[in-house]
Amino acid sequence: MYIWCYVENKCARRWEHLLPNMNRLSSLSWHEVRAAFRNIWGYEDFRSPQGEIIRCLLARNDALVIMPTGGGKSICFQLPALLQSGLTLVVSPLVALMENQVQELQSKKLPAALLHGELASYERRLTLKALEQQKLRLLYLSPETLFSPPVWERLIKPEVDITAIILDEAHCLTQWGDTFRPAYRRLGAVRQALLKYKPVGTQISIAAFTATANPLAQQTIQLALGLQKPEIFKLNPYRPNLNPTVRIAWTPNGRKQQLLRFIKARPLQTGLIYVRQRSSCEELAAWLQELGYSTAAYHAGLNAEERRTIEASWLNDKIPFVICTSAFGMGVNKPNVRWVAHFHAPLMLSEYVQEIGRAGRDGKPSEALTLVSEPTGWLDPEDKQRQNFFEKRICEQQLEAQQLVKKLPRQGEISDVMRKFPNSAVTLSLLHSNGQLEWLDPFNYRIVSGGKRQASTHLDASKQMYRYLYSGGCRWKFLLEGFGFGEGFESWRCGHCDNCSRGGFTIS
Repeated sequence: MYIWCYVENKCARRWEHLLPNMNRLSSLSWHEVRAAFRNIWGYEDFRSPQGEIIRCLLARNDALVIMPTGGGKSICFQLPALLQSGLTLVVSPLVALMENQVQELQSKKLPAALLHGELASYERRLTLKALEQQKLRLLYLSPETLFSPPVWERLIKPEVDITAIILDEAHCLTQWGDTFRPAYRRLGAVRQALLKYKPVGTQISIAAFTATANPLAQQTIQLALGLQKPEIFKLNPYRPNLNPTVRIAWTPNGRKQQLLRFIKARPLQTGLIYVRQRSSCEELAAWLQELGYSTAAYHAGLNAEERRTIEASWLNDKIPFVICTSAFGMGVNKPNVRWVAHFHAPLMLSEYVQEIGRAGRDGKPSEALTLVSEPTGWLDPEDKQRQNFFEKRICEQQLEAQQLVKKLPRQGEISDVMRKFPNSAVTLSLLHSNGQLEWLDPFNYRIVSGGKRQASTHLDASKQMYRYLYSGGCRWKFLLEGFGFGEGFESWRCGHCDNCSRGGFTIS
């Protein structure tokens, strides 16, 4: 990462010729905004609703943006950040996603940087120095990094001008925030906590961007982030070039053979194979390597260097496909992915749409194959066992939260609670989701009365995914209805999913 380009004086002005005069932001014409867009990205004009979203963020208004994968969401918050004089914080879930976006910005000599736990210490020091000296316009970081003392202590300095907080891939708040990444549930307290240290009249807008959020998830995101009268931009997730197919495999070996036939029919095409477990990832990769395929297993158990190597090999077409868990590919801009195969189905519809959306970003025909066991699970019980484990764990975590809330102080500081009750971060997150807890700031909470245990949200999402997999109707129609776009599509059929083109499941 060439962070120092924005720290050394001789390099600090390289990017400013691309943009209008910063001192005239309030009087910028739309012509000048479009000119900056052309200068930086080379496109002639915005795609709807990019222009409307950019206007909204330049006006410092809150926003909720739902646009399909590959729809150009990142430009919608990057351009306003570059056109404003302060710092925009981009809260992002994955290192690979941050690196992909920041590398692209830095290649254009733009003042962007990132912070994460895998950075070398000297790179971290340079970025923190650039933050203190207000040399940056965009800083990418995870929720956990945002709340780390070295970062937070710099962000609250009165002289550090913060204009916006962007939550990229905002569906992660609803998918991961209650259990896997509890720091997401504290993001709603960030704005007010920062404003306490800033000059009177400071405005900090918040915008959430995602490709997948059903009506309930949209409401959760707005409430959890504390969005204030947000402008809402929604495009349905339909991708006419993306052809979803679900096939039943009767046995574990039959599942592998179906995948093999699918790969053989697409020689040299770029793809991704998703699995749910690290062990399956390694086993499937080893099996395909034995058959002569150049591929690799990608999961969170690899070290940073191994993950970066695999990502680079796939992005540069040195290996045609990767066997991976859900983290791989989120937000990565590789337009020529021709297929995505789910060796194991995701547990939630939002995960599924995110993952199949990594295919066909260039608008050309692409395939999305999902392999599932027959519904009873008698011959291949793995899918049913995975589903049961997921549902059981959700119930167990809620039970643990209700037991621990009786022992917690009514008001406290998260680090004190963590010392006394290890692994209690998930409990606090679940209590916040239930309405039993509120964050006074990102580090201090208060237990409140009137909340209710709500274990059903993820369970309902899991059951919705099951209905999709075994549905005999149009797959895209099901997805549109699932994400709140069913109105006007009551009698519509896409004509190119497996159920539309062949009348139902393909059974092998």
